[in-house]
Amino acid sequence: MDKNKIKGILLTTIGAACWGLSGSVGQYLFDVQMMDSRWLVPIRLGLSGVLILLYSLIKYPDSVFLPWKSKEKAITMLIYGLAGVSACQFLYFLTIELSTAAVGTIMQDLAPIFILGYTCITTKRFPKFLEILSIIMALLGVFFLTSHGNITTMTVPLLALITGVLSAVCVMIYNVLAPKLTNDIPVIVAQGWSFLLGGICIGIIFRTWTIHYIPNLYGILGIIFVIVVGNLCAFTLYISGVKLIGPSKAILYSFAEPLTAAVISTLVLGSAFTAFDALGFAMIFIMLWLITVSKSS
Repeated sequence: MDKNKIKGILLTTIGAACWGLSGSVGQYLFDVQMMDSRWLVPIRLGLSGVLILLYSLIKYPDSVFLPWKSKEKAITMLIYGLAGVSACQFLYFLTIELSTAAVGTIMQDLAPIFILGYTCITTKRFPKFLEILSIIMALLGVFFLTSHGNITTMTVPLLALITGVLSAVCVMIYNVLAPKLTNDIPVIVAQGWSFLLGGICIGIIFRTWTIHYIPNLYGILGIIFVIVVGNLCAFTLYISGVKLIGPSKAILYSFAEPLTAAVISTLVLGSAFTAFDALGFAMIFIMLWLITVSKSS
């Protein structure tokens, strides 16, 4: 195998695993440190945005303010940053707070189904056979994850299911808008503004300054971890890998995210993980594989 492909696979896998680790640490912060997602997410996004934009000022000094040079770019930036990236981050952590890191990450992996739906609508075509099969696999995966095979019971809170699906929709939004925004703007610049905008807006919406919470040392270390590992390292490694192997293959290796979150949640945080959960994970992985095969055919 080509060295660049091996490097791309490793970077993508490690980057996705960093997201999974971040989700597990997020679960620790919610379950043990008793943090509130309305408090944690604005701080995480805001600090990440500041750090990325400071780096961008050094690396891409002429590009940092490009998103605001035209009305069209500014509108795209706002939708991409707020309805896409930032809303996705908030809903992802809210899903973890309501359930587990494993559920939060695997629900986000439903995003390709919504991207497929958007593609079919905008190109005015029906889904291909493999695409229809992937949708069925996704629905079965969610069914086994949320009901453990019993249609009369819900093992995942309904609100967590809703926020998880919405986080996947937000992933679709920023994936669809990314090409329009990043044609002449570095991806990292767009990401930095997205985080900063999200941190400010979510903080204002939920009046984060009124939530009286003071983290202890472990809480502070956890916040640093989700910022550095979950945002800066994960994003840099994953995008670097995507550039080498392409987004369609990266989707498969991104499964390291929910897998890592499931292992950490089960072995370290004591979350339950049953055969039905494993079956649900397998169904969603098959969905990702089918979509990849469909794209290459």
